[in-house]
Order: sequence, then structure tokens, then C-alpha cells
Amino acid sequence: MNNGGPAFPIADSGHGYAFVEGMSMRDYFAAKAMQSLMISDPEFSAEETAELAYCYATEMLKARFM
Repeated sequence: MNNGGPAFPIADSGHGYAFVEGMSMRDYFAAKAMQSLMISDPEFSAEETAELAYCYATEMLKARFM
């Protein structure tokens, strides 16, 4: 699965050209979607909210790379 690469890559000062990977774009998009889901429908369980957030994140990545 394409996770979109790192959301906030940082140049590795020891190597100059390498990047230290942190959170993926998919994780970042899911976190943003999850915030809205928790506010808009607090009746969802944590599992449902997380699953739906990652569904949104996956669709956002598809749209991003079209």
C-alpha cells in the first residue's frame, strides 16, 4: 500500500541526502479525519472511528496521486 511517504521528512544531518521518516502521509490524513469524526459523531466507538478515519485517509491518498 502506498502510504504517501513521510508527512514531515527531516534531512539526516549525518548523511546529507537521507531522510528520517516519521509519520506517513496516510497516518497524518487519518489523524486529521479522526478529529472531525470524533466531533461530528461521538457515538462511534474508537474502533469504528479509527477504521473510518483510515478509509478517508486512503481515499485522500488516491485523490492526491491521480
